[in-house]
Amino acid sequence: MKTNDPYAALRFKEFNIFLIVRFALVFGWSMQFIVIEWQVYSLTKDPLSLGIIGLMEIIPALSMALFAGHIVDQKEKRNLLATCIAAFSLISLGLFLLTWPKIVSDWSTNTILYSIYGLVFFGGFLRSFFGPTIFSLVALIVPKKIYPNAATWNSSTWQMASVLGPAFGGLFINWIGVHWSLCIIFGLVVFSFFVLLQIPKKPVLNPKIGEPIVQSLKEGLNFVFKTKAILGAITLDMVAVLFGGAVALLPVYAQDILEVGPQGFGVLRASPAVGAFITMLITAYIPISKKAGLKLLGAIFGFGVCIIVFGVSTVFWISVVALFFSGVTDGVSMVIRQTILQIKTPDHMRGRVASVNSMFVGSSNELGAFESGLTAKLMGTVTAVVFGGTMTLITVITTGIVSPSFRKLDLTKDIKEHENSDQ
Repeated sequence: MKTNDPYAALRFKEFNIFLIVRFALVFGWSMQFIVIEWQVYSLTKDPLSLGIIGLMEIIPALSMALFAGHIVDQKEKRNLLATCIAAFSLISLGLFLLTWPKIVSDWSTNTILYSIYGLVFFGGFLRSFFGPTIFSLVALIVPKKIYPNAATWNSSTWQMASVLGPAFGGLFINWIGVHWSLCIIFGLVVFSFFVLLQIPKKPVLNPKIGEPIVQSLKEGLNFVFKTKAILGAITLDMVAVLFGGAVALLPVYAQDILEVGPQGFGVLRASPAVGAFITMLITAYIPISKKAGLKLLGAIFGFGVCIIVFGVSTVFWISVVALFFSGVTDGVSMVIRQTILQIKTPDHMRGRVASVNSMFVGSSNELGAFESGLTAKLMGTVTAVVFGGTMTLITVITTGIVSPSFRKLDLTKDIKEHENSDQ
């Protein structure tokens, strides 16, 4: 097998099964998120309520992240992921029932709203397990020498689902309503559960099974903070996502500023993922490991510029283009970050490292949603988005100045070492 084969990871049957599961889950999760965003804003007409959705997910996600990483490193990954999916199906079923016409007419708005927040809270708890489990399972399915290629296809699948989930979410809201849209999501989650069972159980590579949790967590944290490439990548991305969380305010733009309805909302929500997906397909053919640090800084700087353009735009097509290019730059960032994590992380610590990453980056999506909702309430929607983009630019410039070693980060040598270790 050629080491530069752009389809290297796709030549492994289990990896293809994994991608189907990944696609179904992300499609359902991203579709569910925007359907709930639409429903909550329709109930409240308050942008802060959109921020609260993010807050309800980040509280348990952050609280459980390190513990989840410890559990993932101690347990068999296939069954653990199956358990998470089964629990996720209960959330989807609960949201479907909460939007039943009989319940909507009989229950008060606050009761429905708080029930939705409660299910989102439970989803945040699951989220702390999903990321580390998926990250660890990928490494058990493909050889080390094709980790970068697997990371590209894994991220591309995530982005493809993120494209189609929001787009179809907006369309389904218009075609069949919120209630039956959530029914489709429940079906997707159940489907992903049964497909996952086609992957056999995998060995647990951690030599310290039964290790005390405090010692385990300390080891994981020490590794992350001592590995400058990992720490720099996830910190930079965290700040960018935290302050560039304009996506959380898209219902406000769609309904009140651009006035494009649910179809336009779906297009806006999907535009960043379209850009990121196209970028990731290109990186399967043109690796971006050389001068990775400089490219990551440039990508996140471009992301900040796109967010500012989107924030001030009052023309639908300009907004779509700005979001599209924010996805292009975010796609570059994601591929580089995932490659750094896969290459630099030992097998027995993948769960804990992925958990720290989820605390820095994954949870910053929800915290960014809360920040966007809060600043929109205090400053106004447009000012809040421009503020977030500006903070992203300041962060990139500061990082580039104070960390010359990160600017010089290159992954070419690390990738060659992994290729030689598999021979």
